Amino acid sequence: MNTAKLESLIGYTFRKPELIAKALTHRSWAHENLPGATDESIRDATNESFEFVGDSVLGLVIAEELFAKHPTVGEGDLTLMKHHLVSTSTLADIAGTLGLGSFVKMGRGEDKTGGRKKAAILADTLEAVIAAVFFDSGYVSARAFVKTIFADHLKATTPERSLDYKTLLQETLQAKKFSAPTYTLLRTEGQPHARTFHVEARWQSGQSEGTGRSIKAAEMMAASEALKVLQDGKGSTKAKRKTEA
Repeated sequence: MNTAKLESLIGYTFRKPELIAKALTHRSWAHENLPGATDESIRDATNESFEFVGDSVLGLVIAEELFAKHPTVGEGDLTLMKHHLVSTSTLADIAGTLGLGSFVKMGRGEDKTGGRKKAAILADTLEAVIAAVFFDSGYVSARAFVKTIFADHLKATTPERSLDYKTLLQETLQAKKFSAPTYTLLRTEGQPHARTFHVEARWQSGQSEGTGRSIKAAEMMAASEALKVLQDGKGSTKAKRKTEA
């Protein structure tokens, strides 16, 4: 694999080209080109194991950077900012900017169904590339690489901009192999100029409620309460607080 163009795009030159070659090999390629391969041999030939390492390296770098940039911010806000930065959508956005999709080695079937533009594949590939840099020259180089490609997102991320509980809830449920939550407007109270909206969030194993001055705010509150339910193992909860906007 000629990696010179990619190395130019990502700003890093590999001493061991086989590492970046593995980082760019998707599981679908192995299924089509390694008939009879075992799960172990597929993992060895593709970027799956690299994704795991890259995720860990990325998480540590982002945690370091956020702690350094926001020394007075509490743990909760730091967690939200970190989640936003390491989310699938952010990773896919950065991978798209770098043009990683065009370099991924994937099966013809996956390619024909738009695999090079799928957020999950782009995000996983970026994590694998981070792992490849880590394996190639260690944590210091991997940290510098992450700081470079995440520079704009790190600069723009603030606690206020990271309060996206709906996205956090959806990804938390996905990690548990649950379907996405649904939101239902239960009722509206008050005069037209001072409405309060009550929304229910429902998912595979429970439900929660939230209120707000807009439907969006009520949904956000319901999602926030749902995350608490999932954390402490309860089946449902009703949010009594009200959010503005």
